Amino acid sequence: MRRPLFSSLYGRIFAVFWLTLLLVVVALLLLPRLDPRAQHTIPEQHLDRMQHFASKISQRISEYPGTLERKLKMVARHEKRDNARVYFTTLDGEVIAPHGRNKALRNFITIADSPDQPIQRLYGRWMMAGPFKIEDGGQSALMYLGSFWHKPPPFFIQILDKPFQLLLVTMLVSTPFLLWLAWAISRPARRLQQAAERVATGQFSPDPELEKGSVEFQQAGASFNQMVQAINQMISGQQRLLSDISHELRSPLTRLRMATALAQRKQGESNELSRIDTEAERLEKMISELLELSRMQVNSHQQRELSDAHTLWFEMLEDARFEAEQCEKSLTFSALEPWPISGNPNLLISAVENVVRNAIKYGDDQIEIHISATAHQLQIQVDDNGEGVPDDELTDIFRPFYRVSTARDRSSGGTGLGLAITESAIRQHSGTITASRSHLGGLCVTICLPREKS
Repeated sequence: MRRPLFSSLYGRIFAVFWLTLLLVVVALLLLPRLDPRAQHTIPEQHLDRMQHFASKISQRISEYPGTLERKLKMVARHEKRDNARVYFTTLDGEVIAPHGRNKALRNFITIADSPDQPIQRLYGRWMMAGPFKIEDGGQSALMYLGSFWHKPPPFFIQILDKPFQLLLVTMLVSTPFLLWLAWAISRPARRLQQAAERVATGQFSPDPELEKGSVEFQQAGASFNQMVQAINQMISGQQRLLSDISHELRSPLTRLRMATALAQRKQGESNELSRIDTEAERLEKMISELLELSRMQVNSHQQRELSDAHTLWFEMLEDARFEAEQCEKSLTFSALEPWPISGNPNLLISAVENVVRNAIKYGDDQIEIHISATAHQLQIQVDDNGEGVPDDELTDIFRPFYRVSTARDRSSGGTGLGLAITESAIRQHSGTITASRSHLGGLCVTICLPREKS
Protein backbone atom coordinates (compact mmCIF):
# COMPACT_ATOMS: atom_id res chain seq x y z
CA MET A 1 0.00 0.00 0.00
CA ARG A 2 1.45 3.33 -1.04
CA ARG A 3 1.48 5.93 1.71
CA PRO A 4 0.79 9.65 1.16
CA LEU A 5 3.91 11.70 0.54
CA PHE A 6 3.48 13.99 3.55
CA SER A 7 3.13 11.08 5.99
CA SER A 8 6.88 10.60 5.60
CA LEU A 9 9.36 12.67 7.57
CA TYR A 10 11.29 13.42 4.40
CA GLY A 11 8.00 14.34 2.75
CA ARG A 12 7.29 16.92 5.45
CA ILE A 13 10.76 18.41 5.15
CA PHE A 14 10.29 18.43 1.39
CA ALA A 15 6.91 20.19 1.80
CA VAL A 16 8.34 22.87 4.09
CA PHE A 17 11.24 23.45 1.70
CA TRP A 18 9.03 23.85 -1.35
CA LEU A 19 6.47 25.97 0.52
CA THR A 20 9.23 28.34 1.60
CA LEU A 21 10.62 28.39 -1.94
CA LEU A 22 7.14 29.10 -3.32
CA LEU A 23 6.70 32.03 -0.94
CA VAL A 24 10.06 33.44 -2.00
CA VAL A 25 9.17 33.10 -5.71
CA VAL A 26 5.77 34.72 -5.19
CA ALA A 27 7.42 37.56 -3.28
CA LEU A 28 9.97 38.09 -6.04
CA LEU A 29 7.22 38.18 -8.65
CA LEU A 30 4.86 40.44 -6.73
CA LEU A 31 7.23 42.90 -5.13
CA PRO A 32 8.32 44.59 -8.40
CA ARG A 33 4.66 45.12 -9.28
CA LEU A 34 3.92 46.62 -5.88
CA ASP A 35 7.10 48.65 -5.58
CA PRO A 36 6.40 52.27 -6.63
CA ARG A 37 10.11 52.73 -7.30
CA ALA A 38 9.75 50.43 -10.29
CA GLN A 39 8.21 51.83 -13.46
CA HIS A 40 4.45 51.38 -13.74
CA THR A 41 1.70 52.43 -16.06
CA ILE A 42 -0.21 55.48 -14.84
CA PRO A 43 -3.65 54.74 -13.37
CA GLU A 44 -6.45 55.61 -15.77
CA GLN A 45 -7.92 58.47 -13.73
CA HIS A 46 -4.51 60.14 -13.24
CA LEU A 47 -3.59 59.58 -16.89
CA ASP A 48 -6.73 61.39 -18.13
CA ARG A 49 -6.03 64.33 -15.84
CA MET A 50 -2.41 64.60 -16.95
CA GLN A 51 -3.31 64.38 -20.65
CA HIS A 52 -5.93 67.06 -20.14
CA PHE A 53 -3.28 69.24 -18.48
CA ALA A 54 -0.94 68.69 -21.45
CA SER A 55 -3.71 69.80 -23.83
CA LYS A 56 -4.23 72.98 -21.81
CA ILE A 57 -0.49 73.71 -21.97
CA SER A 58 -0.57 73.29 -25.75
CA GLN A 59 -3.47 75.75 -26.02
CA ARG A 60 -1.82 78.25 -23.67
CA ILE A 61 1.56 78.42 -25.40
CA SER A 62 -0.16 79.06 -28.74
CA GLU A 63 -1.16 82.48 -27.35
CA TYR A 64 2.39 83.39 -26.26
CA PRO A 65 4.81 85.17 -28.56
CA GLY A 66 8.29 83.87 -29.30
CA THR A 67 9.87 80.52 -29.93
CA LEU A 68 8.66 77.21 -28.48
CA GLU A 69 11.63 77.04 -26.10
CA ARG A 70 10.86 80.51 -24.71
CA LYS A 71 7.19 79.69 -24.30
CA LEU A 72 7.97 76.47 -22.41
CA LYS A 73 10.34 78.29 -20.05
CA MET A 74 7.58 80.78 -19.26
CA VAL A 75 5.14 77.94 -18.51
CA ALA A 76 7.72 76.19 -16.34
CA ARG A 77 8.22 79.34 -14.24
CA HIS A 78 4.49 79.91 -13.99
CA GLU A 79 3.68 76.29 -12.97
CA LYS A 80 6.47 76.01 -10.40
CA ARG A 81 5.21 74.89 -6.99
CA ASP A 82 6.78 73.36 -3.91
CA ASN A 83 4.98 70.06 -4.27
CA ALA A 84 4.71 69.87 -8.08
CA ARG A 85 6.98 70.62 -11.04
CA VAL A 86 6.63 70.69 -14.82
CA TYR A 87 9.60 69.69 -16.99
CA PHE A 88 10.00 70.11 -20.74
CA THR A 89 12.44 68.38 -23.09
CA THR A 90 12.96 68.13 -26.78
CA LEU A 91 11.98 65.01 -28.64
CA ASP A 92 15.64 63.99 -28.39
CA GLY A 93 15.64 64.23 -24.59
CA GLU A 94 17.45 67.55 -24.09
CA VAL A 95 16.10 69.50 -21.12
CA ILE A 96 14.48 72.79 -22.08
CA ALA A 97 13.13 73.98 -18.74
CA PRO A 98 13.77 74.24 -15.96
CA HIS A 99 17.55 74.00 -16.16
CA GLY A 100 19.52 72.41 -13.37
CA ARG A 101 21.01 69.17 -12.23
CA ASN A 102 17.97 66.98 -11.76
CA LYS A 103 19.18 63.37 -11.55
CA ALA A 104 15.69 61.96 -11.19
CA LEU A 105 14.52 63.69 -14.39
CA ARG A 106 17.57 62.65 -16.38
CA ASN A 107 17.19 59.03 -15.27
CA PHE A 108 13.47 59.03 -15.98
CA ILE A 109 14.00 60.46 -19.47
CA THR A 110 16.15 57.47 -20.39
CA ILE A 111 13.35 54.97 -19.61
CA ALA A 112 10.30 57.07 -20.54
CA ASP A 113 10.59 58.58 -24.01
CA SER A 114 7.35 57.56 -25.73
CA PRO A 115 4.30 59.83 -25.32
CA ASP A 116 2.15 56.97 -26.55
CA GLN A 117 2.95 54.98 -23.40
CA PRO A 118 3.33 57.34 -20.43
CA ILE A 119 4.65 55.72 -17.24
CA GLN A 120 5.46 56.78 -13.71
CA ARG A 121 8.22 55.99 -11.22
CA LEU A 122 9.09 57.02 -7.68
CA TYR A 123 12.48 58.57 -6.90
CA GLY A 124 12.78 58.90 -3.16
CA ARG A 125 9.73 61.03 -2.29
CA TRP A 126 9.40 62.47 -5.82
CA MET A 127 7.00 60.82 -8.32
CA MET A 128 7.87 61.36 -11.97
CA ALA A 129 5.27 60.81 -14.73
CA GLY A 130 5.30 61.21 -18.52
CA PRO A 131 6.05 61.95 -21.20
CA PHE A 132 3.16 63.91 -22.71
CA LYS A 133 3.39 65.54 -26.10
CA ILE A 134 3.21 69.35 -26.38
CA GLU A 135 2.54 70.83 -29.82
CA ASP A 136 2.81 74.40 -31.05
CA GLY A 137 2.22 74.83 -34.71
CA GLY A 138 4.60 72.49 -36.45
CA GLN A 139 6.91 72.10 -33.43
CA SER A 140 6.70 69.47 -30.67
CA ALA A 141 8.19 68.90 -27.23
CA LEU A 142 7.76 66.44 -24.33
CA MET A 143 6.34 67.29 -20.92
CA TYR A 144 7.14 65.46 -17.67
CA LEU A 145 5.33 65.99 -14.40
CA GLY A 146 6.87 65.68 -10.97
CA SER A 147 4.92 65.65 -7.73
CA PHE A 148 5.83 65.18 -4.09
CA TRP A 149 4.88 61.70 -2.82
CA HIS A 150 3.00 62.28 0.43
CA LYS A 151 2.39 58.61 1.22
CA PRO A 152 4.99 56.89 3.36
CA PRO A 153 6.92 54.06 1.67
CA PRO A 154 5.09 50.72 1.83
CA PHE A 155 6.02 48.52 4.78
CA PHE A 156 7.66 45.86 2.64
CA ILE A 157 9.75 48.54 0.89
CA GLN A 158 11.03 49.73 4.26
CA ILE A 159 11.91 46.14 5.11
CA LEU A 160 13.71 45.56 1.82
CA ASP A 161 15.73 48.72 2.31
CA LYS A 162 17.07 47.52 5.66
CA PRO A 163 18.86 44.13 5.66
CA PHE A 164 18.48 43.60 9.40
CA GLN A 165 14.72 44.09 9.26
CA LEU A 166 14.54 41.85 6.20
CA LEU A 167 16.39 39.12 8.11
CA LEU A 168 14.09 39.57 11.11
CA VAL A 169 10.93 39.33 9.01
CA THR A 170 12.29 36.28 7.20
CA MET A 171 12.89 34.62 10.55
CA LEU A 172 9.40 35.52 11.78
CA VAL A 173 7.78 34.16 8.63
CA SER A 174 9.78 30.93 8.59
CA THR A 175 9.56 30.29 12.36
CA PRO A 176 6.00 28.84 12.34
CA PHE A 177 6.94 26.37 9.59
CA LEU A 178 10.15 25.41 11.39
CA LEU A 179 8.32 25.02 14.70
CA TRP A 180 5.72 22.83 13.03
CA LEU A 181 8.48 20.73 11.47
CA ALA A 182 10.33 20.46 14.80
CA TRP A 183 7.10 19.48 16.55
CA ALA A 184 6.33 16.87 13.89
CA ILE A 185 9.79 15.36 14.35
CA SER A 186 10.14 15.62 18.13
CA ARG A 187 6.66 14.44 19.17
CA PRO A 188 7.00 10.80 18.04
CA ALA A 189 10.64 10.86 19.18
CA ARG A 190 9.51 11.87 22.69
CA ARG A 191 6.90 9.09 22.69
CA LEU A 192 9.59 6.59 21.73
CA GLN A 193 11.87 7.92 24.48
CA GLN A 194 9.12 7.64 27.10
CA ALA A 195 8.34 4.09 25.98
CA ALA A 196 12.03 3.16 26.27
CA GLU A 197 12.10 4.62 29.80
CA ARG A 198 9.06 2.53 30.73
CA VAL A 199 10.77 -0.61 29.44
CA ALA A 200 13.89 0.33 31.46
CA THR A 201 11.74 0.35 34.61
CA GLY A 202 10.34 -3.11 33.80
CA GLN A 203 7.03 -2.12 32.18
CA PHE A 204 6.95 -4.41 29.14
CA SER A 205 3.71 -3.21 27.58
CA PRO A 206 3.24 -2.19 23.91
CA ASP A 207 2.15 1.38 23.22
CA PRO A 208 -0.15 1.90 20.19
CA GLU A 209 0.70 5.63 20.21
CA LEU A 210 4.20 4.76 18.98
CA GLU A 211 2.76 3.71 15.62
CA LYS A 212 1.55 7.23 14.83
CA GLY A 213 3.33 10.08 13.08
CA SER A 214 5.57 9.93 10.05
CA VAL A 215 6.24 6.67 8.23
CA GLU A 216 9.72 6.34 9.69
CA PHE A 217 8.47 6.68 13.27
CA GLN A 218 5.51 4.39 12.57
CA GLN A 219 7.91 1.68 11.44
CA ALA A 220 10.23 2.31 14.41
CA GLY A 221 7.23 2.22 16.80
CA ALA A 222 5.93 -1.02 15.31
CA SER A 223 9.38 -2.62 15.63
CA PHE A 224 9.68 -1.37 19.21
CA ASN A 225 6.29 -2.84 20.15
CA GLN A 226 7.25 -6.17 18.57
CA MET A 227 10.48 -6.16 20.57
CA VAL A 228 8.59 -5.42 23.80
CA GLN A 229 6.13 -8.25 23.14
CA ALA A 230 8.98 -10.66 22.36
CA ILE A 231 10.80 -9.72 25.59
CA ASN A 232 7.57 -10.02 27.53
CA GLN A 233 6.89 -13.48 26.16
CA MET A 234 10.48 -14.60 26.74
CA ILE A 235 10.54 -13.42 30.38
CA SER A 236 7.13 -14.88 31.11
CA GLY A 237 8.11 -18.18 29.48
CA GLN A 238 11.33 -18.46 31.50
CA GLN A 239 9.59 -17.61 34.74
CA ARG A 240 6.78 -20.10 34.10
CA LEU A 241 9.36 -22.76 33.22
CA LEU A 242 11.15 -22.15 36.54
CA SER A 243 7.83 -22.30 38.36
CA ASP A 244 6.83 -25.53 36.62
CA ILE A 245 10.19 -27.19 37.29
CA SER A 246 10.10 -26.19 40.96
CA HIS A 247 6.56 -27.48 41.27
CA GLU A 248 7.43 -30.81 39.62
CA LEU A 249 10.42 -31.28 41.95
CA ARG A 250 8.20 -31.08 45.00
CA SER A 251 6.32 -34.27 44.18
CA PRO A 252 9.28 -36.70 44.28
CA LEU A 253 10.71 -34.74 47.22
CA THR A 254 7.49 -35.23 49.17
CA ARG A 255 7.56 -38.97 48.40
CA LEU A 256 11.19 -39.10 49.53
CA ARG A 257 10.37 -37.54 52.89
CA MET A 258 7.40 -39.88 53.33
CA ALA A 259 9.65 -42.88 52.59
CA THR A 260 12.22 -41.59 55.08
CA ALA A 261 9.54 -41.18 57.74
CA LEU A 262 8.29 -44.77 57.13
CA ALA A 263 11.82 -46.10 57.31
CA GLN A 264 12.41 -44.32 60.62
CA ARG A 265 9.16 -45.77 61.97
CA LYS A 266 10.12 -49.34 61.02
CA GLN A 267 13.85 -49.28 61.75
CA GLY A 268 14.01 -46.56 64.36
CA GLU A 269 16.16 -43.45 64.45
CA SER A 270 19.55 -43.52 62.73
CA ASN A 271 22.14 -40.94 61.71
CA GLU A 272 21.81 -41.86 58.03
CA LEU A 273 18.04 -41.44 57.93
CA SER A 274 18.27 -38.19 59.93
CA ARG A 275 20.82 -36.84 57.45
CA ILE A 276 18.57 -37.80 54.52
CA ASP A 277 15.60 -36.08 56.16
CA THR A 278 17.63 -32.95 56.94
CA GLU A 279 18.89 -32.62 53.38
CA ALA A 280 15.40 -33.30 52.03
CA GLU A 281 14.00 -30.58 54.28
CA ARG A 282 16.67 -28.16 53.10
CA LEU A 283 15.92 -29.02 49.47
CA GLU A 284 12.20 -28.50 50.08
CA LYS A 285 12.90 -25.11 51.59
CA MET A 286 15.04 -24.16 48.59
CA ILE A 287 12.31 -25.22 46.18
CA SER A 288 9.75 -23.22 48.17
CA GLU A 289 11.91 -20.15 47.85
CA LEU A 290 12.32 -20.76 44.13
CA LEU A 291 8.56 -21.04 43.81
CA GLU A 292 8.16 -17.83 45.74
CA LEU A 293 10.67 -16.11 43.46
CA SER A 294 8.94 -17.32 40.31
CA ARG A 295 5.48 -16.39 41.61
CA MET A 296 6.63 -12.87 42.40
CA GLN A 297 8.34 -12.41 39.04
CA VAL A 298 5.72 -13.90 36.71
CA ASN A 299 4.05 -10.89 35.09
CA SER A 300 5.25 -8.70 37.96
CA HIS A 301 5.81 -5.87 35.48
CA GLN A 302 2.11 -5.97 34.64
CA GLN A 303 1.04 -5.65 38.28
CA ARG A 304 2.43 -2.22 39.05
CA GLU A 305 0.54 0.43 40.93
CA LEU A 306 1.21 3.73 42.62
CA SER A 307 1.64 3.42 46.37
CA ASP A 308 3.65 5.08 49.15
CA ALA A 309 6.37 4.08 51.57
CA HIS A 310 4.16 4.15 54.66
CA THR A 311 1.51 1.88 53.17
CA LEU A 312 4.10 -0.57 51.86
CA TRP A 313 6.43 -1.11 54.79
CA PHE A 314 5.02 0.24 58.06
CA GLU A 315 3.06 -2.88 59.01
CA MET A 316 5.94 -5.16 57.99
CA LEU A 317 8.40 -3.13 60.10
CA GLU A 318 6.09 -3.25 63.11
CA ASP A 319 5.90 -7.05 62.80
CA ALA A 320 9.70 -7.20 62.48
CA ARG A 321 10.15 -5.11 65.62
CA PHE A 322 7.84 -7.47 67.53
CA GLU A 323 9.77 -10.48 66.21
CA ALA A 324 13.09 -8.89 67.25
CA GLU A 325 11.75 -8.27 70.78
CA GLN A 326 10.88 -11.96 71.08
CA CYS A 327 14.50 -12.71 70.27
CA GLU A 328 15.62 -10.15 72.90
CA LYS A 329 16.95 -7.82 70.21
CA SER A 330 16.35 -4.12 69.60
CA LEU A 331 15.00 -2.97 66.23
CA THR A 332 14.44 0.72 65.52
CA PHE A 333 13.35 2.44 62.32
CA SER A 334 12.95 6.06 61.31
CA ALA A 335 9.59 7.68 60.61
CA LEU A 336 7.89 6.65 57.40
CA GLU A 337 6.34 9.39 55.30
CA PRO A 338 3.86 8.81 52.45
CA TRP A 339 6.57 9.16 49.81
CA PRO A 340 5.08 8.06 46.46
CA ILE A 341 6.60 5.01 44.77
CA SER A 342 5.44 2.97 41.81
CA GLY A 343 5.90 -0.77 41.44
CA ASN A 344 4.73 -4.22 42.41
CA PRO A 345 3.72 -3.99 46.08
CA ASN A 346 4.39 -7.67 46.87
CA LEU A 347 7.87 -7.53 45.38
CA LEU A 348 8.77 -4.30 47.18
CA ILE A 349 7.51 -5.55 50.54
CA SER A 350 9.26 -8.92 50.15
CA ALA A 351 12.55 -7.29 49.09
CA VAL A 352 12.81 -5.07 52.18
CA GLU A 353 11.45 -7.80 54.47
CA ASN A 354 14.21 -10.23 53.41
CA VAL A 355 16.89 -7.71 54.30
CA VAL A 356 15.28 -6.83 57.65
CA ARG A 357 14.77 -10.45 58.68
CA ASN A 358 18.36 -11.28 57.74
CA ALA A 359 19.48 -8.44 60.03
CA ILE A 360 17.30 -9.82 62.86
CA LYS A 361 18.64 -13.32 62.26
CA TYR A 362 22.33 -12.47 62.10
CA GLY A 363 22.51 -9.36 64.28
CA ASP A 364 23.62 -9.79 67.88
CA ASP A 365 21.16 -7.51 69.62
CA GLN A 366 20.82 -4.26 67.63
CA ILE A 367 19.21 -3.46 64.27
CA GLU A 368 18.78 0.06 62.87
CA ILE A 369 16.70 0.98 59.82
CA HIS A 370 17.02 4.46 58.33
CA ILE A 371 14.57 5.50 55.60
CA SER A 372 15.04 8.83 53.82
CA ALA A 373 13.94 10.43 50.56
CA THR A 374 15.16 13.05 48.12
CA ALA A 375 13.35 14.63 45.20
CA HIS A 376 14.09 11.67 42.94
CA GLN A 377 15.14 8.77 45.18
CA LEU A 378 14.07 6.74 48.20
CA GLN A 379 16.82 5.15 50.32
CA ILE A 380 16.47 2.34 52.88
CA GLN A 381 19.52 1.47 54.98
CA VAL A 382 19.52 -1.59 57.26
CA ASP A 383 22.39 -2.00 59.80
CA ASP A 384 23.08 -4.78 62.30
CA ASN A 385 25.82 -5.45 64.82
CA GLY A 386 26.40 -9.09 63.89
CA GLU A 387 29.53 -10.75 62.62
CA GLY A 388 29.18 -9.18 59.17
CA VAL A 389 30.51 -10.33 55.81
CA PRO A 390 34.14 -10.26 54.60
CA ASP A 391 34.85 -7.25 52.43
CA ASP A 392 35.82 -9.35 49.41
CA GLU A 393 32.44 -11.11 49.48
CA LEU A 394 30.16 -8.09 49.83
CA THR A 395 29.27 -8.07 46.11
CA ASP A 396 28.80 -11.85 45.92
CA ILE A 397 26.10 -12.24 48.54
CA PHE A 398 23.42 -11.19 46.02
CA ARG A 399 24.23 -14.11 43.72
CA PRO A 400 21.74 -17.00 43.81
CA PHE A 401 22.79 -19.91 46.09
CA TYR A 402 25.90 -18.07 47.24
CA ARG A 403 26.89 -18.77 50.84
CA VAL A 404 29.54 -16.74 52.60
CA SER A 405 32.57 -18.32 54.21
CA THR A 406 31.73 -17.16 57.74
CA ALA A 407 29.46 -18.80 60.28
CA ARG A 408 26.88 -16.09 59.53
CA ASP A 409 25.43 -18.29 56.78
CA ARG A 410 26.78 -21.78 57.31
CA SER A 411 25.45 -22.18 60.83
CA SER A 412 21.95 -21.21 59.78
CA GLY A 413 21.61 -23.62 56.90
CA GLY A 414 20.44 -20.83 54.59
CA THR A 415 19.86 -21.54 50.92
CA GLY A 416 21.43 -18.32 49.64
CA LEU A 417 18.28 -17.23 47.79
CA GLY A 418 16.95 -14.53 50.11
CA LEU A 419 19.24 -11.69 48.99
CA ALA A 420 19.09 -12.92 45.39
CA ILE A 421 15.30 -12.53 45.50
CA THR A 422 15.75 -9.06 46.96
CA GLU A 423 18.31 -8.02 44.34
CA SER A 424 16.05 -9.26 41.52
CA ALA A 425 13.04 -7.37 42.89
CA ILE A 426 15.01 -4.13 43.34
CA ARG A 427 16.52 -4.40 39.86
CA GLN A 428 13.05 -4.87 38.35
CA HIS A 429 12.13 -1.50 39.85
CA SER A 430 15.21 0.25 38.40
CA GLY A 431 16.78 0.45 41.83
CA THR A 432 20.11 -0.61 43.33
CA ILE A 433 21.13 -2.64 46.36
CA THR A 434 24.60 -2.63 47.88
CA ALA A 435 26.28 -4.15 50.92
CA SER A 436 29.00 -2.59 53.05
CA ARG A 437 30.49 -2.63 56.54
CA SER A 438 28.05 -1.20 59.07
CA HIS A 439 28.95 1.45 61.62
CA LEU A 440 27.50 -0.98 64.20
CA GLY A 441 30.15 -3.52 63.26
CA GLY A 442 28.01 -5.93 61.21
CA LEU A 443 26.48 -5.68 57.75
CA CYS A 444 24.91 -2.61 56.16
CA VAL A 445 22.53 -3.15 53.23
CA THR A 446 21.43 -0.03 51.31
CA ILE A 447 18.47 -0.07 48.92
CA CYS A 448 17.85 2.84 46.56
CA LEU A 449 14.59 3.10 44.60
CA PRO A 450 13.41 5.78 42.14
CA ARG A 451 10.71 7.96 43.65
CA GLU A 452 7.60 9.01 41.79
CA LYS A 453 6.72 12.70 41.49
CA SER A 454 4.14 13.69 44.07
